[in-house]
Amino acid sequence: MRLHPFSLPRKSSQPIAQRFAKAILVFFLVLVLPFAAAGAPPTLPAADPNRYLDDIKALTTPAMEGRGAGTKGLTRAQHLIEKRYKSLGLEPAGVNGTYLQPFTVITGAQLKRKNEFEVLIGGQKRILKSKQDFVPFSFSTSGSAHAPLVFAGYGVTADEFHYDDYAGLDVKDKIVVVLRYEPPSFAAKAGNQGMTRHSQLVTKAINARNHGAKALVLVNGKLGSGEEDLLTRFGSVSGPEDIGIIFAQVKNAVADEWLKAAGKSLAGLQDQIDGSSKPASFELGPNESASLAVNIKTTRATVNNVLAYLPGKTDEYVIIGAHYDHLGRGNFDSLAPSQIGQIHPGADDNGSGTAGVLEMARMFAPQKGQLRRGILFMSFAGEELGLLGSAAWVREPTHPLDKAVAMLNMDMIGRIKDGKVYIGGVGTGSTLKAAVEQAAANSGFKIEYSPGGYSSSDHTSFVAKKIPVLFFFSGLHSDYHKPSDTWDKINPQSAARLVDVVAATGEELADASDRPAFIVVAEERPVGGSGGGGYGPYFGSIPDFGQVENGVKFSDVKPGSPAAKAGLKAGDILVQFGGKPIKNLYDFTDALRGSKIGEVVEVKVLRDGQPMTVSVKLEQRK
Repeated sequence: MRLHPFSLPRKSSQPIAQRFAKAILVFFLVLVLPFAAAGAPPTLPAADPNRYLDDIKALTTPAMEGRGAGTKGLTRAQHLIEKRYKSLGLEPAGVNGTYLQPFTVITGAQLKRKNEFEVLIGGQKRILKSKQDFVPFSFSTSGSAHAPLVFAGYGVTADEFHYDDYAGLDVKDKIVVVLRYEPPSFAAKAGNQGMTRHSQLVTKAINARNHGAKALVLVNGKLGSGEEDLLTRFGSVSGPEDIGIIFAQVKNAVADEWLKAAGKSLAGLQDQIDGSSKPASFELGPNESASLAVNIKTTRATVNNVLAYLPGKTDEYVIIGAHYDHLGRGNFDSLAPSQIGQIHPGADDNGSGTAGVLEMARMFAPQKGQLRRGILFMSFAGEELGLLGSAAWVREPTHPLDKAVAMLNMDMIGRIKDGKVYIGGVGTGSTLKAAVEQAAANSGFKIEYSPGGYSSSDHTSFVAKKIPVLFFFSGLHSDYHKPSDTWDKINPQSAARLVDVVAATGEELADASDRPAFIVVAEERPVGGSGGGGYGPYFGSIPDFGQVENGVKFSDVKPGSPAAKAGLKAGDILVQFGGKPIKNLYDFTDALRGSKIGEVVEVKVLRDGQPMTVSVKLEQRK
């Protein structure tokens, strides 16, 4: 820490003062200054690159199992962190006098027995087969419904488009049948930006529930050229734990049988709606009903945030944190789909940030009681599942929220390239930018600052509570969310230098006379939802998150995918899609969403610097 300057007494103009001036100065320097300095906190030691890398190695051993939620490996990582905090003499900051704050996370869902669907049409009973004729969605309510059937078009209520499939339709306690997607006129009215939120499955379910329906049944409706009428794979569409309504999908042919008794067809009704942009909802005959039972078991696990406290002179404190969980053996978040089942060690994501917190705990430990404010060290679980650990803490804080002056978050700091470092959130606190700039003045880093505090890491939970935040990040790379994110690719020397910057920033904030004032930063408008709950054209490339100046580089191409069939491969850089220039991943996503299943798209890539054009036939997601 910087020693505070001392002001010497001003010399008097009288002769006696002049005669004793030197004696007074010597007395001050020899006797007074040492006592003053002894009461000030010592300067922080430098981060140790070897200790830092050893911690990353320990966090990524096979025994850690990729630190997935619900695994023994995550518990082993928790014990490692807990033991370290204790060995440093830091105070427990969890619950009940421990270093732990437990919370429950959802790790998945399972279809149990007795998922049944029985339909009575024109006096004829038909029993549907699970996973063959119908399948529940993983976020469906478990329960049963026996009720009349109602057709409600696309299941949309869109006031902005003056369209409502439920207008004049009584669906209370009934089973509602709806089409996937939305009327084509919505896209034009919304500015041709792709499908709107009304196409999303969760939106349809909430709308049906709010109209009083007992259950919702989805059908694919019209299919593109070469497209099959496939049921959605259970668990492949994300949603809440329980959407509040029974929700399942049936095949088109099944729903067509129901409509035939009313003299209608699924294709005819969809054509009518699409052509007129007006609803065509109706209740099926009085003798047409269904019985639907859904039985889903949500799988859960108890995980722990690991928390330790270094007291200061006041009850205010600075938070230094990182998440220690990762993907385990991979899941739908894995960017190496062919390697799901292999351990994803997560050396950079986020062994690097966790090791940084542990190293800073060592660096700060000798300053117990000497800083103006305390330091709360936080190691979060549940980040990969949706920032759950940090959300759990701000929901039930173990220290008063109003005493937190700032939160410093490290997520992926281990692979600094060309000295470039990203620091976000500098606009969320009145003194943050100055504190970071002072701490990084002699670091040699090329720092790219951003003012906003919202992004996909744990500091977001704190800025939402009006706590100033800083986010330290070294950039995405080709091993992100893959088994290849291993310890040997970490740059410990550069990472240790960044840890020094974070520590110096934390020390400045902890010992400053005034705390930073929170500032609301206007965020850029986020990109819209996926539309259609994961359905739509399928291309089959995996983006490489390493930086490319122009285009989207492929880190992999899924075997058997449209991209693979067209001869595309890892290392190709996409620069044009269907006549549209592709400068980044957002351009690619937008172009793909604006395409159709079965469409043949001319794609231009750069391979080894040379342009190559191929034709790709987009397929249905399976």
